[in-house]
Amino acid sequence: MSAFRPSRHGSRRPRVSFEFFPPKSAEMEASLWESVRRLEPLKPAFVSVTYGAGGSTRERTHNTVKRMVDETHLRPAAHLTCVSASCAEVDDVIRSYWAAGVRHIVALRGDPAGGLGTIYEPHPDGYQQTCDLVAGIRRIGDFEVTVSAYPEKHPEAASLDADIEALKKKVDAGATRAITQFFFDNDVYFRYLDKVRSHGIEIPILPGIVPVQNFKQTAGFARKTGASVPQWLADRFEGLEDDPATRRLVAAAVCAEQVLDLVDRGVSDLHFYTMNKADLVYAICHLVGLKPETAPAPQVAAA
Repeated sequence: MSAFRPSRHGSRRPRVSFEFFPPKSAEMEASLWESVRRLEPLKPAFVSVTYGAGGSTRERTHNTVKRMVDETHLRPAAHLTCVSASCAEVDDVIRSYWAAGVRHIVALRGDPAGGLGTIYEPHPDGYQQTCDLVAGIRRIGDFEVTVSAYPEKHPEAASLDADIEALKKKVDAGATRAITQFFFDNDVYFRYLDKVRSHGIEIPILPGIVPVQNFKQTAGFARKTGASVPQWLADRFEGLEDDPATRRLVAAAVCAEQVLDLVDRGVSDLHFYTMNKADLVYAICHLVGLKPETAPAPQVAAA
């Protein structure tokens, strides 16, 4: 399959959503808002803003989401975890999002406080697992609630079937959408989708797409999260460690192949993990027929 042919379903433009993370510095702040300005005219269905382990970015996440509500036309979804926090503390965050005008939360258990690979220990007065957090969010307000899904199972799950049962509990608690961990083999996603539907789960399951900006970094993260990295993908980036210009071109081709194939096979919603970098994501959206609106977006004030 050529990455640069038109999609066979070129008239069927998919809906897209984008993930950003809250900035840690003035330079990262500038990069984030440059990306927001670049991608906003594509009119994404929503954008999500991540939440650090143990609530470590709580204030920065809230400020980023609030600014999106106030200064853009975007529909932000705030990530929220239940790690290292009591139910009362988490509920306060949920209410603060509602007061800020946020109506969509991405509910996640969160990584163990000791980092990936360590044992998860719930807060003694906190939400014990994601389904409990979902139920708590829905009790407080009429939020859309998005949760995570794992086509190759969560690293801590005993089996894929057990992991899908955990997803079903989240849906039964009120989750309205799921976004998958990233993957590179589209057959993995479609097999997972068939299995999820066979368990009676009917909510949208959006494929999570990661444009490979840095192969070594992405492969390392994939190992920790249980996502497989096909040998053909490693071969494409081989020898490009010190050639960022060629690496970007290869990354564009790889991501274009994946996205065009998903659209050709009937996928109507795509979620991009942007890493706060817009150009590659913008190009891929262009290839599937998404063009900016002619009306200018409101100016985002300088940080």
